[in-house]
Amino acid sequence: MSDDIHRLLDALTAAWNDGDAAAFANLFTEDADYVTYFGARMEGRQAIEDSHRALFEGPLKGSRLGAPAAAPPLRKIRSLSPDVALVVTTGGSGLPDGTADPGRDSIMTFTAVREGDGWRFASFHNTRIGTP
Repeated sequence: MSDDIHRLLDALTAAWNDGDAAAFANLFTEDADYVTYFGARMEGRQAIEDSHRALFEGPLKGSRLGAPAAAPPLRKIRSLSPDVALVVTTGGSGLPDGTADPGRDSIMTFTAVREGDGWRFASFHNTRIGTP
């Protein structure tokens, strides 16, 4: 299971870095819940695709995901059942020129589920890393 979920996370990063909204959204279940760092909620794969298409064609065009700039990297996968896992990971995004912005470092929580054709994310919650 762990290797499958690592591949799923890597595919998520690759889809973002390619600016491919359809590939990005396809990594989520049809009825996934997606919560952004500023609290916006999207419900369903189509909403995730539509919103990311607008981002990839607009303000986040050419942005890149990668390791967090300031926080230590984290990738924790905990099996909740043979077909469900809790995933906690960190990451950051950079500008098209490769400049990392520590202000964009996040900690993310996913619920990964095994479906008939493999693993997908059923939920996602993103929170910026900061000092209270």
